[in-house]
Amino acid sequence: MDKIRLLADKIIEDFTLTVKDRTDELLKLDAIQYTNLGLESSKEEREGVKDNSKYIYRKIKEIDEPLGKNLIHHMDV
Repeated sequence: MDKIRLLADKIIEDFTLTVKDRTDELLKLDAIQYTNLGLESSKEEREGVKDNSKYIYRKIKEIDEPLGKNLIHHMDV
């Protein structure tokens, strides 16, 4: 399993954090992976980041369904 997905799973299961804090941490994780892409990134790397984003948004949907649905919907547009 991808390191990003493992971190997302860890964050989602950290019940010491509020829903908002877990959501914020997941969105930070998503932003970090996009900032690590560069002009030289391959198509496979870009697709991997997009797949990870969708995974993160599904995790957000587990704790904040309206936000998760909205993120997934806008990703597919």
